[in-house]
Amino acid sequence: MLYQYVIEQLYPLFSPLRVFGYITVRTAIASFAALMIGLVLGPWLIRKLREAQIGQYIREEGPESHQSKAGTPTMGGLLICVSAIVPTLLLADLRNPYIWIALLAMLGFGLIGFLDDYSKVARKRNLGLRGWQKLGLQCVMTLLIGSMLIALSSRGSYSTELTLPFLKEIRPDLVIHSLAANPLTLPFAYAIFVVFLFFVLVGSSNAVNLTDGLDGLAIGLTIICVGALAVLVYIAGHSEIASYLDVPVVPMAAELTVLCGAIVGASLAFLWYNSHPAQIFMGDVGALSLGGTIGTVAVLAKQEVVLLFIGGVFVVEALSVIAQVGSFQLTGKRVLRMAPLHHHFEQLGWPESKVIVRFWIVGFVWALFAISTLKLR
Repeated sequence: MLYQYVIEQLYPLFSPLRVFGYITVRTAIASFAALMIGLVLGPWLIRKLREAQIGQYIREEGPESHQSKAGTPTMGGLLICVSAIVPTLLLADLRNPYIWIALLAMLGFGLIGFLDDYSKVARKRNLGLRGWQKLGLQCVMTLLIGSMLIALSSRGSYSTELTLPFLKEIRPDLVIHSLAANPLTLPFAYAIFVVFLFFVLVGSSNAVNLTDGLDGLAIGLTIICVGALAVLVYIAGHSEIASYLDVPVVPMAAELTVLCGAIVGASLAFLWYNSHPAQIFMGDVGALSLGGTIGTVAVLAKQEVVLLFIGGVFVVEALSVIAQVGSFQLTGKRVLRMAPLHHHFEQLGWPESKVIVRFWIVGFVWALFAISTLKLR
């Protein structure tokens, strides 16, 4: 908004303002602004949540050491969303539809998380929305975002081809174009694309949510993941660099770097208050919004498969829950002492702070590997 309606208009009058035309400059400013907003609003939000008695309810079957955390203010994801969205609206080019789709994902998945958190507070138990309710709302969000991407695809502004690392010559199209010509078979033409989108968006949002079990764990990994994603979306939007690295050129994706920078800044501010021992938890409103946004940005920049590497720890955490539940239902035995995986290491005797830092280190290694795939393709 500020960039589009003020700075651009002043270019001819004051030439130094042209520096704001560089995405890297606007990304740095957005990151710093988000950090400052989060640090300033943090104490106020914590105080208001305490006054409203919006505290975390710890599940009875969780680690015994976590029972002391009961009552810690939750729904801190509101701080992350506000801190990230305001600088993005001010500094991003709002004529770019990719920005609006990513912001829609943040707000939409955040709203689902808010409803889940609010229901927990209302019931005064660690039971929010029912599983089918949450999944149903996530499906609605996926269909909405998918519809917007399909509309962009029809105008040539988005590609439905899937990019595979290490297999640069193989780019399968997720749309059956022979069925798209007939209105009666049109829904079937995009069925594969929508199902794939569902796995990416719902998978990423729930993976971040499952990882959010220790002070600072999920938000620290988010900083690493979004930081790596910022590099990838910038490269995808830069035609010369993308062509050199032989990755899909997505011109409009570059503007998403501003949003990624804002999310990193907002996450750093939140980590200031969420570090062990946490003064506030992000809640589902934060975890689902961040996960949904990460998945959406990856889809827009055609980095869906690379996202598996960028968010490697998130993926492993989600798989650990699936394996635990599946094993118990099929055999009556558990493969881990407790799921998700971070609780398993706690049960092995690792201090919480050690689990957090070591998971951050593993996440950083995964992110470096993801970026390295650019040249290996």
